[in-house]
Amino acid sequence: MQEQTMIIADDHPLFRDALRQAVTGMEGQHAIVEAGDFSAARAAATDHPDADIMLLDLAMPGVSGFSGLMALRAEFASLPIVIISATDDATTIRRALELGASGFISKSSGIEDIRSSIQTVLAGDIATPENYRDGHEQDPDVADLIHRLHTLTPQQSRVLTMLGEGLLNKQIAYELGVSEATIKAHVSAILLKLNVDSRTQAVIQLGKINMAMVA
Repeated sequence: MQEQTMIIADDHPLFRDALRQAVTGMEGQHAIVEAGDFSAARAAATDHPDADIMLLDLAMPGVSGFSGLMALRAEFASLPIVIISATDDATTIRRALELGASGFISKSSGIEDIRSSIQTVLAGDIATPENYRDGHEQDPDVADLIHRLHTLTPQQSRVLTMLGEGLLNKQIAYELGVSEATIKAHVSAILLKLNVDSRTQAVIQLGKINMAMVA
């Protein structure tokens, strides 16, 4: 059986150990890469382009809420990402899945449940907590916003998340290796697609996605 590479991205060492224990107890060979903050998680995904799965803490240092998921989904489209969170209400789970997560694991889950969820995603399915009941977004404004976010290109999604981190156009251009004029064009397209008039309004819209969360 081919070795599977799993990225465990969580800022709590004890929970990383719990996830590692869950993975090492599974059948087969597994290479585990750990990351303690968002920049390390992104670096791990970059360094391991053939990784089979990422377990991503929703509240990681260096990023706000779902912005991390959006950024990684935009940059690493083929990498299945499973959200790990202590905030496991139906709204948070649903929004994670709508924004591209391949599964959701509550931090209150037992080792066997964690293993089962990981195996479900590795098999190509979506993993959710046993008591989760799918439903529709209750906030029509958020439902519309999520629909609009899905119209962004991967690069536009990355730019939006960087705007949310407070980066200036020239800083984003440097990070992405493109011209500042290109970033300005992306920002203009983002404002149009989100139906807002300014960068500040775009960041406020992005923040609405995270309002249901408790850090």
